[in-house]
Amino acid sequence: MKRAPLLLALTLAATLFTAGCGEDGPSIVVYNAQHEELLVDLAADFTEQTGIEVQLRNGKDLEMSAQLVAEGDASPADVFLTENSPAMAQVERAGLFETLAPELTADIPEQYRPTSAAWTGFVARSTVLVYNTDLVDAAELPDSILDLADPEWDGRISFSPTGADFQAIVAGVLDLEGEQATREWLAGIKANGTVYDGNNVVLQSVDSGQSEVGIIYHYYWYRDQAENGDVSDNSELYFFGEQDPGAFVSVSGAGILASSDNKPDAEKFISYLTSEGGQQVLADSYALEYPLNPAVQLEPPVRPFSDLEPPAVNVSDLDGATVVDLMTEAGFL
Repeated sequence: MKRAPLLLALTLAATLFTAGCGEDGPSIVVYNAQHEELLVDLAADFTEQTGIEVQLRNGKDLEMSAQLVAEGDASPADVFLTENSPAMAQVERAGLFETLAPELTADIPEQYRPTSAAWTGFVARSTVLVYNTDLVDAAELPDSILDLADPEWDGRISFSPTGADFQAIVAGVLDLEGEQATREWLAGIKANGTVYDGNNVVLQSVDSGQSEVGIIYHYYWYRDQAENGDVSDNSELYFFGEQDPGAFVSVSGAGILASSDNKPDAEKFISYLTSEGGQQVLADSYALEYPLNPAVQLEPPVRPFSDLEPPAVNVSDLDGATVVDLMTEAGFL
């Protein structure tokens, strides 16, 4: 694939957000693949507290990680944020991250940060099934997400394979089940399922009865419920348990580039993201993603993070490149 034009376009079209400070004040450049609206709020609060300006350059997970790898030591980025961890792992494997001091990550459980301390998780989302309550009884739903590849689910499932969200779920399956099992699962759900462009479209398809069940992350359904319920009023969420691959929790990561000229300010930003104050701003936002600092919890009706039963995965081992290869082989990309 010829990525140079894409990377150049991404660089030129990057959104630049300035929070608060004057031109001569301290500043950091953040390559942001998390939700832009969420980071605008976080950046503004961080600037108000510290006086450090945040310039957000927004893009997609794997596009931005590829850009960082291409830029290498010449990157202007001080911090990299993602929606899902495979993009973080790609930059980590390229040796581009600064090791984070222990005090910057101490508030985040070890399960959600790599042992290398190259970066840290700061927010997460749980894999779920959304199901149409008129078409499916909860008792009919499978014990494992892997069962959706079985013939009994032919024509009944939907998902959005092209985005980083679903690719992270596939990365979890790959880490837990291995390459051949992942290949077979992808072939099975392709035969059984309907592909849509976007998780909100999957949610709408289930709510309208076009699909019986869909694979999404939890916050799409909870967010629609909080806003108006228009595309979630005929559906419910089903959480897999017992460390099934379907209970996979995808971690959004934050890391400091080793090439940064503003490491002290970048460290303050990482500290803010993982602190109780920063995590509370996240919890109070529209996003409804799970804060990873245990001192902060989402309000009901969102299922408590402590009630989830995710499988144990090494977040640094989630292999985005192999996922792309397998999904291309399966005809999804």
